[in-house]
Amino acid sequence: MKLEGLFPTDRPLLVLAPMQDVTDLAFWEVMNRYGGPDLYYTEYFRVYGDSTPEKYILRSIQENPTGKPVIAQMIGQDLPALERTARALQKQKVAGIDLNLGCPAPIVCRKSAGGGLLKFPEKINAILTLLRNTVETAFTVKTRIGFDSESEFDALLDLFSRHPIDLLTVHGRTVKEMYRAEVHYDRIAQAVRCMPCPVVANGNVLSAKSAQETVGVTGARGLMVGRGAIRNPWIFTQIRELYDRGEVTTRPSLRDLREYIGVLYRNTCPDGLSERHQVAKMKKYMNFIVQGVDENERFGHEIRRVSTELEFFQICDRFLDRDGLFEDRLGPALVHPGSPRG
Repeated sequence: MKLEGLFPTDRPLLVLAPMQDVTDLAFWEVMNRYGGPDLYYTEYFRVYGDSTPEKYILRSIQENPTGKPVIAQMIGQDLPALERTARALQKQKVAGIDLNLGCPAPIVCRKSAGGGLLKFPEKINAILTLLRNTVETAFTVKTRIGFDSESEFDALLDLFSRHPIDLLTVHGRTVKEMYRAEVHYDRIAQAVRCMPCPVVANGNVLSAKSAQETVGVTGARGLMVGRGAIRNPWIFTQIRELYDRGEVTTRPSLRDLREYIGVLYRNTCPDGLSERHQVAKMKKYMNFIVQGVDENERFGHEIRRVSTELEFFQICDRFLDRDGLFEDRLGPALVHPGSPRG
């Protein structure tokens, strides 16, 4: 397996989930500042008839500030375009190429791409055959467990196991379940048993404790973390500590959280963006950060109504410039409907 050397011997491989319009170069820089994962995935490159790889996503690869390996992710179903794009991306400094079979966004699924492809196993078979013959680096797949029903996963696993892919990431929900339902950990465990390649578990890895529990019930060799990392950038460090030392010693305070929000604001808002649009962009991140900070959720209620930078940070200071630990209370019931696509 081409990625075997990336896997630690004493803990799971830690991966930052690809989230469209979130996990860009600037966000990678922020994650790296707080410890970061072992492996990064790009936002997905949109692949269609006359597409070319998006320059702003290529920048994440070309200017990668983390020193960690990168997987370039593609989404699409046009065979010649996928082959062309895979060849182009392999000329970049990437550890592998990934096929997205998991994005549940309706606008994507209507084009029979992402999670929408799960309805067409024969097409998936053709794409896997083509890409395995095209990709000379590692070839990985990120999937959900079905489109309508988890029972579809049996046939999908049979299909995946017939192709020599190097890593399979399983988001333990169906496309229809989006981000709302409980994760089907038994289906991830099924993939671990059936697949000849390493399996990475994705879905509701929201704290070091939930990371350890997910590995315990699934046997996965890696963990992919998405919205948990948006809210808590220390999560990768905390997971490492739990495996290395048996306890989490990094316990950020509410003031540490306030500092992180400031770093996120400065680093992820590009020059030239208006103040109103900068604040609007930050609200997308804040949808995850505010959850569970105060018991009555006033922080989130007020932050969603601001329109200026001054108001934004005044509210942050009011709720976070005080004593107290930032306890990670984010749970399955606290998923915001604006969950990033990926």
